[in-house]
Amino acid sequence: MNILLLGANGQVGWELQRSLAPLGELVALDFDSPGPLAADFTQPEALAATVRTVAPQIIVNAAAHTAVDKAEAEPELARTINAGAPAILAREAQAIGAWLVHYSTDYVFDGSGTAPWTEDSPTGPLSIYGRTKLEGEQALRASGCHHLILRTSWVYGLRGRNFLLTIRRLAAERDELAIVADQFGVPNWSRTLAEATARIVGAGLPALAARAGLYHLSCTGQASWHDFAQAIVGAAPRPKIIPISTAEYPTPARRPAYGVLATARFATTFGIVLPDWRDALASCLESTTGTA
Repeated sequence: MNILLLGANGQVGWELQRSLAPLGELVALDFDSPGPLAADFTQPEALAATVRTVAPQIIVNAAAHTAVDKAEAEPELARTINAGAPAILAREAQAIGAWLVHYSTDYVFDGSGTAPWTEDSPTGPLSIYGRTKLEGEQALRASGCHHLILRTSWVYGLRGRNFLLTIRRLAAERDELAIVADQFGVPNWSRTLAEATARIVGAGLPALAARAGLYHLSCTGQASWHDFAQAIVGAAPRPKIIPISTAEYPTPARRPAYGVLATARFATTFGIVLPDWRDALASCLESTTGTA
């Protein structure tokens, strides 16, 4: 297969490079990739020219404006990257008959209730990030292109900026860490997400044709940010992880209080069940690759 990967230097994109490479001819680009092919999501029409030049059978879009709080101060940039660019990709994919695999987020939900969100649950994003990611989903559906939308949550890895690396850094500097304990979701290692995506893509285009649509791609279990931090630190006596409320840690963007995603549709359709989040975290912490 001829695959175009966008957002190749991000957390999921970095892992996707390794996972997708054995499946065919892979063109992996990021916004600052050298050469004539443009992948700057602030210039959506340049993306269109790249799609036409590469003429892929599958486009995997791992690029997004993921700075949740920063998006509140720059909504138009967030909308351009999270909604405008995917709309262009969808238009071009539809024109050439390509598949578009696109990642979205639990932040499309308002976080009310305590039952895992299904693909059919009503959306109600609380933040600019969540709203623009939902707009990106809607653009794909409206385009008529062949697509898979994979919602996930709380992505981390051994490179970039994420909760895991922040906690590890702060743990080396402080004796105590105050972490929010009343927001719940599921941590997801970027490699786990990439490998699951590669299994889907590797099944081939005929298999994809019968499985288009929206799915929740996530590890199992659930955690608060406090639980996640405690699992990262482990049994070390320092630092002490102190639970606090959302009200005690105000942020520019509102977060869903409950963002656990139900994954039964994904498991039934693709025959893939991701591990419990604690097992995936243990594998990540034991990994020696993915930091370059």
